[in-house]
Amino acid sequence: MTLKLNKIAKYESNNFFLLAGPCAIEDRDLALRIAEKITSICSKLEIPYVFKGSYRKANRTKADSFTGIGDEKALKILEEVSKTFGIPTVTDIHETKEAELAAAYVDVLQIPAFLCRQTELLEAAAKTGKAVNIKKGQFLSGASMGFAIEKIKSVNPEVQGMLTDRGNSFGYSDLVVDYRNLVDMKEFGAPIVMDCTHSLQKPNQSSGVTGGNPKMISTIAKAAIAVGADGLFIETHPDPANAKSDGANMLHLDNLEQLLVDLVRIREAIS
Repeated sequence: MTLKLNKIAKYESNNFFLLAGPCAIEDRDLALRIAEKITSICSKLEIPYVFKGSYRKANRTKADSFTGIGDEKALKILEEVSKTFGIPTVTDIHETKEAELAAAYVDVLQIPAFLCRQTELLEAAAKTGKAVNIKKGQFLSGASMGFAIEKIKSVNPEVQGMLTDRGNSFGYSDLVVDYRNLVDMKEFGAPIVMDCTHSLQKPNQSSGVTGGNPKMISTIAKAAIAVGADGLFIETHPDPANAKSDGANMLHLDNLEQLLVDLVRIREAIS
C-alpha cells in the first residue's frame, strides 16, 4: 500500500517507506543533523522518508521527565526540517486542541497508542486534512483497528490514514509482537507500519524510566518487511544513552544505514 503525501519521494523500486527521527525534538541543530543523515541514506536507497519528532511528550512516567522545549519552538523546528530537506514530517498529538496547532507545521498527525480509541481526537486530526498515523493500542488486536480507520474516514473520506503496530502488553513490564496483527490490519486498505523501537520497550520499570531492548530492532524490522509491512517506524539518535526521551529503545544513528540496506534486500526478495 502506497503512502500518499505531497512531499514524499516516489521511487520505482517499490520500497517500504520510513518514518524515523528522534523521539522528541531536543534542539534545532540535532534535529537538522539527524534529518540530513537519514535523508541522505534514504535518497541513496530510494526509500520514501518522513522525519519523525514529537514536539511535546505527554506520556511520561515521572512528573519531572523531559516533555519538550516549548510547543511553538519545536513545531517551528519540524517546519524547518521539512523546508530544508523537502521531506514530510510527523508528530504526535494528545488532545483535540493540538490537532489544528500541529497541522499548521507538519504533514502527518500521529495518534499515540494509548489514545487510539479517543473518537474526538481521531476526528479532530481528520478534520485538518493532514494524514493521520494511528498507533495500535498495546491492549488491542490488529483486527479491532478497523474502527479507528472508520472514525477518521467518517469525517474526511479523503484523509490518508495509516495503522502502526507497536506490540501488545505482555505481563507488567514487557511487550510482544504478534505479526498476525500486520496481516489483519492490511484488510482495512490503509498503509501498515511496524514500530520497530517502541515495540521493544520495557515499560513500568520501578525506576520510573522506561527500559528497552534495542539489539532486537533489526529482528523486528526484518520480520515486519518479510510479513509485508508497507512502512517502518524507527526512532534513532546519535547518542541514545543521553537522549532526553526513550533512549533505552532507540537505534544508534550510525547503525541505521546498514539496517536499511539489509531491509531493502529483503523487500526485493519478496517482491
